[in-house]
Amino acid sequence: MKIVERPEPRITRPDEVKLQIIRVGVCGTDRERIAEGNAKPPEGLKDIIIGHENMGRVVETGSSVTSVKAGDLAAFTIRRGCGECMPCNAGRPDMCRTGKYRDRGLAGIDGFNAEYAVDREEYIVKVPEGLARAGVLLEPMSVVEKAIGEAEKLQFARLPDALTSPDWLYGKKALVAGIGNIGLLAALALRVRGAEVYGLDIVESSSPRVKWLLGIGGYYIDGRNVKPEKVDDIIGPIDMVVEAAGVPGLEFGLFDTLARDGIYAVVGIPSEELHGGKVVVHGAELMNRLVRMNLLVFGSVSSAPGHFRAAIDDFIKAEYRWKGHLQRMITAEFEYTDFKGVLTHKDEKEIKSVIKWAA
Repeated sequence: MKIVERPEPRITRPDEVKLQIIRVGVCGTDRERIAEGNAKPPEGLKDIIIGHENMGRVVETGSSVTSVKAGDLAAFTIRRGCGECMPCNAGRPDMCRTGKYRDRGLAGIDGFNAEYAVDREEYIVKVPEGLARAGVLLEPMSVVEKAIGEAEKLQFARLPDALTSPDWLYGKKALVAGIGNIGLLAALALRVRGAEVYGLDIVESSSPRVKWLLGIGGYYIDGRNVKPEKVDDIIGPIDMVVEAAGVPGLEFGLFDTLARDGIYAVVGIPSEELHGGKVVVHGAELMNRLVRMNLLVFGSVSSAPGHFRAAIDDFIKAEYRWKGHLQRMITAEFEYTDFKGVLTHKDEKEIKSVIKWAA
């Protein structure tokens, strides 16, 4: 990792927007790519600008741009489609079928740890001024919005009684496995929808992450004291599980907690380096449970502009309900010149660290 000088990006098309970057979130995926050295650089370059969780202020727009103007706060989405498949051409590169997509700051296209960034209007999302401190959390929240939104749609489609309520999750029991940044944002989205939320992890109850969860009315389960498959013995069957830890043994163990007609969303991606090796699964028992209890399991990754807008809606609701609590998720800010420490080491008290580029 190093700081380099690049030519300042400039608007070259009428549909482009230029952002002055204010904050960039540090993600576990960033640290993994750095540690493993496998972030694919843009074509023709030997290195890649990292960082995908971004927020900035619009400084210039092309002549055809109408959704934002100079002075607005905004964030760019990160996935760019392959240009070949129907989902990508329909504005849903998060559902790309060819696998030839690119992700800004992660694979094939520069990210946002820079003074300025330029991209097309279709990838910009305006951020309300009231979310100036928390706007950098939009990208991870958009991933959560996609997963929970898909779960709701699937349940509305298959359960005869789901449409009796405008929100299927209201009053339901939900379990979030792994209360890192993504897990806590999932808990927030579930609480905004009126769910009873439990967070499962292996940290002390004094951890800032646990305190943040309790601050939105969630409950904490210490996984060192309770086996995953026994969670429902304590709190009862779970209507929805969101797995955000990326630990295979845990992922399979949580099937036993699901209630009849339950749904399981997997958003955690296991690291081969940390979680490689075999996991013993009782196949007949698992498949019996899936079939006999009408369970639904699906994976979800990335997001589209609509999920960013849904994240903004939920952030506004959360700010109204727990004023100031959302921004407490940002536990540390670093000047961009101090990037090395935060990108190679995660403090045990960290929920979300951000790199500062502008005031």
